[in-house]
Amino acid sequence: MKKIITVVVLFVALFQTSTLMAQDLLKSTDLSTLKVDYLSDSDVAKIKTQLQTNNVTIEQAEPMALAKGMPASEFAKLKERLAMPATKNEVVKKEIDKTDEVEDDVRKADAFGRKQEKIVNTKVKDSLNALVFGSELFDNPTLNFEPNLKLATPVNYVLGPGDELQISVYGVQEFNASVPVTIEGKVTIQYVGQIPVSGMTIEAATQKIRGAIARVYSTVASGQSQVGISLSRIRTIRVTIIGSKQPGNYSISSLATVYNALFLGGGPGKNGSYRNIELLRDNKVYRNIDIYHFLVNGDQSDNVGLKDNDVIRIPAYTQRVTVEGQVKRPGIFEMKKGETFTDLLSFASGFNEFAYTASVNVLQKTSKEFKVKDVNASEYNSYKPLSGDVFRVAKILNRFENRIKIEGAVFRPDTYSFYEGMRISDLIAKADGLKEDAYSNRARIIRLKSDLTTEIVNVNLTKAMEGDLEADVALKKEDVVTVYSILDFVEEYKITIDGEIKKPGIYDYHENLTLNDLLVQAGGLTGSASKRVEVARMIKAEEIDDANSSKVELFNIEITATNNEQLKNFALKPFDVVNIRKMAVYEKPEMVTIKGAVNYTGKYVLANKKERVYDIVERAGGLTSLANIEGVKIKRPIQAKQIEEVESINLNLGKKDSIQNKLKKKLKEDLKFATIPVDWKSIVKNPNSNTNVILFPGDEIEVAAFNEGVKVTGNVLLTSEIPYEKGKGFGYYIGSVGGVDNKGWRKKAYIIYPNGKAAVAHTYFFIKSYPKVKPGSQIIVPEKPEVKKMSTGEWVSIGSVITSIALLIVTAFK
Repeated sequence: MKKIITVVVLFVALFQTSTLMAQDLLKSTDLSTLKVDYLSDSDVAKIKTQLQTNNVTIEQAEPMALAKGMPASEFAKLKERLAMPATKNEVVKKEIDKTDEVEDDVRKADAFGRKQEKIVNTKVKDSLNALVFGSELFDNPTLNFEPNLKLATPVNYVLGPGDELQISVYGVQEFNASVPVTIEGKVTIQYVGQIPVSGMTIEAATQKIRGAIARVYSTVASGQSQVGISLSRIRTIRVTIIGSKQPGNYSISSLATVYNALFLGGGPGKNGSYRNIELLRDNKVYRNIDIYHFLVNGDQSDNVGLKDNDVIRIPAYTQRVTVEGQVKRPGIFEMKKGETFTDLLSFASGFNEFAYTASVNVLQKTSKEFKVKDVNASEYNSYKPLSGDVFRVAKILNRFENRIKIEGAVFRPDTYSFYEGMRISDLIAKADGLKEDAYSNRARIIRLKSDLTTEIVNVNLTKAMEGDLEADVALKKEDVVTVYSILDFVEEYKITIDGEIKKPGIYDYHENLTLNDLLVQAGGLTGSASKRVEVARMIKAEEIDDANSSKVELFNIEITATNNEQLKNFALKPFDVVNIRKMAVYEKPEMVTIKGAVNYTGKYVLANKKERVYDIVERAGGLTSLANIEGVKIKRPIQAKQIEEVESINLNLGKKDSIQNKLKKKLKEDLKFATIPVDWKSIVKNPNSNTNVILFPGDEIEVAAFNEGVKVTGNVLLTSEIPYEKGKGFGYYIGSVGGVDNKGWRKKAYIIYPNGKAAVAHTYFFIKSYPKVKPGSQIIVPEKPEVKKMSTGEWVSIGSVITSIALLIVTAFK
C-alpha cells in the first residue's frame, strides 16, 4: 500500500511541476485528449529525469495514467519516446556535432536569444531536370531559405502549442521565467495564473500578458517595473508537399516560408511546374507562387510564411520550351499563357556576344510531324512560343563587312575600316604615311574576286601619292595592300671570324668594315694569339676559269697581337672568313698529384713534356720508411675521347646484347680512373725501365703504406683480413676465412697486388697454379655464373640422338 501511495505522489509531483509543459497536461483529471506527439523533446527529457531521480519506472506510473483516461496507445508512445535516446532529427544532429547538447542549447540561447529544433535534409542531385531552368535552386545544399533566428520576432507571428515565451519583469520588482505554450494554448505564469494565447499574434499576446501581470505586480501598473516578453523557442509545424521530388509531410519551423519548404522537398518533380505552385490553406488556394519572379528578378513577394497543416501543391507544367545556342543561359524554360519570345529571352539572360540576333530558328512540333520556322527580330515582341518549341540561336559569321588591311613599309600597318570610295592614298594616310625605306615604284593589292579567287593589282605609289587618279586605285573591302621596303631587296651580308679571338662567330658586314673593327667587335685577341692572320675571300667571276682551280683568295696578314692593331688597316669584304692563328709555343702549366707514403704530398707541375714517375717521387722527397715499394701505382682519369671511341666501335653482338652498353656505363659512371701498376724496384735499379711511365696532366700517384695483412673478400664465408705469413699460398688464406660459400667460384679466384696489378690462377698439364701472395694484397673469389639445367625432355632428346648414332655405326660394320 505504501508503495502505491509513493508512486501516486511521485506521479502527481512529476506531472504537476510548474516548470514542465507535461505537468499542465497531466495534472488535469481528464487525460483522454493527450497527444504525446505534441510533447517536445525537452518535455520528454524532463519527465525521464524526474522518474530516474525518484527511482520510479514508467511501468509503475502506467496504472495512474490509464486511470485518468490516458489512452493506452498514447501511453505506449510516451513509453517509446522515453526509451528512445533522441528523436531522429536529434540523432542526425549528434552525428553532425558531437558536442554536449545542453551546452549547445545554452550557447545558442545566449547568442541568438531563441532556440529551434535542428532540421536536417539530405539533398539529392537532380540529373533528370538538370537543364530545366530553376532546378539548380533546389540542388545547392548551401541555399536552403532557412529562417534567421537572429531576426526580431515578426509582430504578426501567431502563437501556438510548442512555442515558448521568455517573460521578464524588471525594475522595483523582478521576475524571470521561460513559459511554454501548452497544447491547450495557454501559458502559466507563477502567481498570475493561466493566460490563453494560442491563435494570437505575438503583439496581441504581449499586451494581454502585460495586463495580467499588472494585476498581480503593483509596480508594473504604476510604471515602476517593466515587462519584457520575447519568443525564446520556435514551435515546429507540419506541412504537406505534393508533386515535389521528395513529396511528403515535413516538420519545419513556424517561421519557415514556402521556398524553405520547397527546398526541403527537393523542388518540383520531373514534370512539376515552377510557375504555378499552389499554397493551400484551409482547403482553399491561398496563393499562386511563380519561382521565376525570384530567379529572374530576385523578387521574394511569393515567399510567404507557412502555417500548420498548409499544403503546397506542385501541378504538372503546361508549357515548356528549349533554348539552345548563343544565349547566356541555355536550357529548358516554362512559359505562361501570353508570354512572348522577348520574355523567354529575358529568362535566358539575353543573347551572348557571338549571337546572330537578326532572326532565330524554331523547331516546332505539329500533331503529325516537325516543322521549322524563322522568327525575325521584328517579331520577338509578338511571337508566342508553343509547347515543345526548340529555339536555336546561331552564331555570327566569321567574316567582316568593312575590313581592309595594309602591311609593309608604312608607319602603322594594321586592319582598318573600309568605306565606299576609299583609295590607296586614303588608306596610306590612315596608316600615317610611307616610311623612309618604302619602295614607291610598286605596291601590291591582293583582291578577292566575286568567284572567291584572288588576283593581284599593282600600284605605282609615286604617281598615286602625287594625285594621279588612274594610279590612285579605288579599294574594295577585304583588300590586302602590301608596301614593299627597299631593304627587302638588299642581301644580308655576313662575315666570319674564328681562332684565337674571345668571341668567335658570325657578324653582320657593314660597308668600310676593316680587320681592326672586326677584332674589336669580337672582343679582342686571346693571350695565345700569334701575329699571323689568314683572311679567305670568295672569288666572283662571270665566267669559269678552268686554268684557276682556286676556290678562294687567301691573304696572310701580320698584326701586333698586344694591341689588336696592324700597321695597315685591311679592308674586309662580304663573306670573308678571318682566322687568327695560335702561337707555336703556348702551353699553360699542367699538374699531377702524389699522395701516400712520400715526404711531401700534393700537386706538382709537369716541368717537361717527358716527366716520369721517378722524377715526381724524387721531387716529393722520395718514399718514407713506411712506404710499401710493392704498392706504387698511377690513377689516370678516363678521358671523354676514350668513351667516344668505345661508343663508336660496333661489336656486332646483336641488338639485345648488353655487353657494349654495360661497358659504356661502366666507363661513364663506375670507373673514373684507369690504374697503371708501377714496379718501383725495377725503376730504382734502372730509371729507363718501361715501368717508369711518362705522366699526363691529371695523373695521381699513390704510394701505399706497408700493410702485413691480406684481405679476402667476395663469395667467402667471412670477409676478413688475415695477417701475412711468408710462404703461405692461396689455399691458406681462403681456408682462414672458412672457405668459399655455395656460390663461390674458387678456380676463378684472383689477387690484386698493392700496386694495382692483378693475377689469376692458371693450369699447366692439369696442375693448377695460384699466384704468389704478397703483403697488402687482396684475394677476391667471384660468383659462379648461373647455368641453366637441362630438362628431362632435353636429356631424352640427347639420348635419342646417341642411340641413333650407335645404330648407324652397328649397321655400318655388319
